[in-house]
Amino acid sequence: MTLLFPLGLAALAAWLLPLLIHLARRHPYTPLDFAALRWLRAQIRPRQRIRFDDWPLLLVRLLLLAALALLLARPALTGPVPTSSAWTVVAPGLDAAALRGTAADRNWHWLAPGFPAIDQAPPAASASLPSLLRELDAQLPVGTALTVHVPDPLPGLDGARLQLSREVQWHTQPMPVTAQPRAATLPRLRVHSGASAAAQHWLNALQRAWEVQAPLAPLVADALPERGEIGVWSRNDALPANWQAWLQDGGHVVTAGKPAAEASILLRNTEGTPLLWQQRIGHGVLLSLPGDWDASGNAALRDPQLPRALLLALQPPTAPRLGDARDQAPHRTALPAATPPLREPTVWLLLAIVLLFALERWMASSSRRRVAS
Repeated sequence: MTLLFPLGLAALAAWLLPLLIHLARRHPYTPLDFAALRWLRAQIRPRQRIRFDDWPLLLVRLLLLAALALLLARPALTGPVPTSSAWTVVAPGLDAAALRGTAADRNWHWLAPGFPAIDQAPPAASASLPSLLRELDAQLPVGTALTVHVPDPLPGLDGARLQLSREVQWHTQPMPVTAQPRAATLPRLRVHSGASAAAQHWLNALQRAWEVQAPLAPLVADALPERGEIGVWSRNDALPANWQAWLQDGGHVVTAGKPAAEASILLRNTEGTPLLWQQRIGHGVLLSLPGDWDASGNAALRDPQLPRALLLALQPPTAPRLGDARDQAPHRTALPAATPPLREPTVWLLLAIVLLFALERWMASSSRRRVAS
């Protein structure tokens, strides 16, 4: 047990009050003079010892004051940390029944506001999954294992890497694009002059996967893409100076060259090998898809997730932001050791004070009746 306000024990000084009252109200001995003893020499009276009358009443009053002082000191009882079972959360839009399987004895919940049970109707998809995970991490007791199923790509990214206070089993599930963007919002590719026929053939297939009906438009000589268009450099060498200046001024370029060390990974294949990188260059964005752009010999170009990843990266940033869910697995942050939960027995102290007060009143009235009689 610990005291949240130890200064409240100073109220125990009030114990002096009932002690003084009982000392002052002792029954005095009234001397009576007898004629036969009047002429005897007065003897020295023996020293009287301090004696309290009606000590049961005094004890009850002391206990009442002690209970009041303890209430002011706010005692708190410590107990062991409650053990909690593991939690599993599923993002809305995923097939929870298929993920759950036969694990019906575990805590399965939707990753949605309020974290409803998985047996309830699926809630509407939320664009703030990282924020919900931070909220859930703050609510769960320390030591609770957490398993998370999220879609790939992961929506609602807020620019900060997800950091939680516990280890998380992170599972990504492919989420097909259910609504294709309108043709007016699709990016328009402009490939440099001199691109190989194999590269142009793959770029045309890429646009058909985006449901763009217009054919690929190659640039003439050393011309640059126009504002709003996507420049495509299918060679694996460095960009020319005019392309680099256009990129830093806010352009978007897809290149076959190797990515820089500071580039971030946008897409991996099923084996986990990176396929697509992204890097900020000035005010522009450089996407790296290294290798020979010949779909017959480059298996990366035949990856079914590649068209969608390129489309998401080339479109203007909108809310919610999308990103590769595998690269968004949360990190664990170091937290101080958890303190056991505290329980204040305020209700029981108040009940004890009421009972002691009632007992004190009853005993005090009984004492007065005995004195009166």
